Amino acid sequence: MRARDLAVEYESVRVDDDALEAARLMAEHQLPGLLVLDRNGEPKAILPASQVIKALVPGYVIEDPALAAVIDEKHADRLCEALRGRRVGDLLSDKAARPPIADPDDTALEVAALMAQARSPLVAVARRDKAGLYLLGVITASQLLHRLLGYAEPHE
Repeated sequence: MRARDLAVEYESVRVDDDALEAARLMAEHQLPGLLVLDRNGEPKAILPASQVIKALVPGYVIEDPALAAVIDEKHADRLCEALRGRRVGDLLSDKAARPPIADPDDTALEVAALMAQARSPLVAVARRDKAGLYLLGVITASQLLHRLLGYAEPHE
């Protein structure tokens, strides 16, 4: 099984897209993260849902989680306002690494090694040519695990 056979369409956003819309996309599709593309449409980073949640929570609550208990529901409901007017790129960590990119001809084991090495829940599958990088799709960790376990014989 090659990476091109495992790649599926996956939600992606661009660095200049609206952060609130990206959060809604994540929530609507119950995604653990989004693939972030640069202005040229090439994979730039993975935006984990946990990073979006971190942008919602006030810094003083992150420093002292006990303070969360004193915030009433009315104020907690307004947390999403922290994303208003912000771009996806604003939510990326300064340490955000470029997502792992597999060649379409890579085997499932090569993809697994790449994913494990990068500790990434997603691997982009892309073909490079003179014009640049052409994104074919994404392989998720759960999808790859499902495929690898599908080939394993059950023990009785």
